[in-house]
Amino acid sequence: MEILWLQGGQEVTGREVADQLPDHAYTTVATVLDRLVHKDLVHRRVDGRKIRFTPVGSPGAHAAILMRQAMAVGSDPDAALATFARSLTPAEVATLRQVIGGADLEAAGSAP
Repeated sequence: MEILWLQGGQEVTGREVADQLPDHAYTTVATVLDRLVHKDLVHRRVDGRKIRFTPVGSPGAHAAILMRQAMAVGSDPDAALATFARSLTPAEVATLRQVIGGADLEAAGSAP
């Protein structure tokens, strides 16, 4: 995902992603990209013989999805949320309070 986000919204081929991951086989990278497409985290567009990829959403939006999924795994999501909240820095708590209070997240410069 990081490689896709670094492209600034520009499409990238699977080969271009694989070239930035020299320790991974192209087939492995292609498999991961395919799985990300099926999870609706990446868009895929066929361009002739090339397949081009772009990320869905920002890194912040992706982190929010992962946090929601992590909370859904356990039997006590309230306890997970409370533990997470206790781990936040004062600045993060202030941001969370703004969001919960209805402040416009984009205006605060913290859009996911």
